[in-house]
Amino acid sequence: MKTIEPFTPIQYIIGHTEFCGFDIAVNKDVLIPRPETELLVQAVLDLSYTLQPTSHNLNILDLCTGSGNIAIALTKGISDCRIVASDISQDALEVARSNAGRHGLSYRIEFIQSDLFLNIKDKFDIIVSNPPYIAQFEFETLQKEVLKEPILALDGGEDGLDFYRKIVRSAPDHLRPGGHILFELGFGQASEIQKIIEAGGHFKIAEIRKDFNDIDRVVITKWIN
Repeated sequence: MKTIEPFTPIQYIIGHTEFCGFDIAVNKDVLIPRPETELLVQAVLDLSYTLQPTSHNLNILDLCTGSGNIAIALTKGISDCRIVASDISQDALEVARSNAGRHGLSYRIEFIQSDLFLNIKDKFDIIVSNPPYIAQFEFETLQKEVLKEPILALDGGEDGLDFYRKIVRSAPDHLRPGGHILFELGFGQASEIQKIIEAGGHFKIAEIRKDFNDIDRVVITKWIN
């Protein structure tokens, strides 16, 4: 009989979860998709409708893809697009590739192992990311179930904002003219992330969307090129 460690999330025990109506396999190598992230997917879908038709298929980059849940939902929702999904973790990418295969999308999603933009060579219309955004001091108060998830997918540095700084700084080199970045935000981070975005001088905030609990959860930015 298999031994189950205390506080193991139920999703890891049964091996899958639901996201945007799709069955997504998960294990200890990937973050468990949350309902709030469905709002990020919807924001990208809404934006894609305003950008089409264009002279080319949309190029979309899913940074920190984890289980591939965002890339899969977007590929299913946008008929004319090319999606690149990247993650620093090879183990996470194996889960993401498997999920894409289960949904018949292996031919439409390109998976790249990369520390953010390090191995990304293309330019994109949309960059979407649900990056690690837990501040290091918050780990003491996290639920024990959450601590079973991969630290790489949770740890956002001292204040939880390290990845936003890195992405905003490097993104202009990887965007097509008029491109956009969409982020998921942690609780109480909206004002500081707004400062990061505005201080760089390369992006303007088009919209901030709230979640089901009236918390700022998704920020939509546009490159001022």
